[in-house]
Amino acid sequence: MENRRNQVVASDGVRAMMESALTARDRVGVQDFVLLENYTSEAAFIENLRKRFKENLIYTYIGSVLVSVNPYKDLEIYTKNHMERYRGVNFYEVSPHIYAVADNSYRSMRTERKDQCILISGESGAGKTEASKKILQYYAVTCPASEQVQTIKDRLLQSNPVLEAFGNAKTLRNDNSSRFGKYMDIQFDFKVRRTV
Repeated sequence: MENRRNQVVASDGVRAMMESALTARDRVGVQDFVLLENYTSEAAFIENLRKRFKENLIYTYIGSVLVSVNPYKDLEIYTKNHMERYRGVNFYEVSPHIYAVADNSYRSMRTERKDQCILISGESGAGKTEASKKILQYYAVTCPASEQVQTIKDRLLQSNPVLEAFGNAKTLRNDNSSRFGKYMDIQFDFKVRRTV
């Protein structure tokens, strides 16, 4: 009799966890559109983005592609602690983030010994420039470097606002919208070793 009671309690606990997960899913949506029940519907896609945006979850995956919605406000999701959370972790083990894409690209480059590419696209004011800055900041903080390389990293990050000033214009959605495409080529040298 005692064993049956434990099974009932256990099944109630599992049911409660499942109901809690479903309630959370209803509130915050799914973090990968592949998991949507009706993933072919544009309305379901937009509704999932709306739910996540309402909870300040601006990143969502579609498989290995990252969809980002510009929050038009500063979110505390770009700290050094956040960078460390995504460093060296499997792509799907943590919630969607631009740092996951940056880290996955870096690790693929190291293991496959092949060039990698991150394509950032979107309309004016979507946050393309900010996304590229976040990727540069991630690499500047997480990749090992000598003192000389660190100086170059610092200069690169500091020069970005100056480069943005050329060719930008005010639009309805963005006071400082880029009027040109950007191509950044970041080269890594694996000869750099950390010294303890």
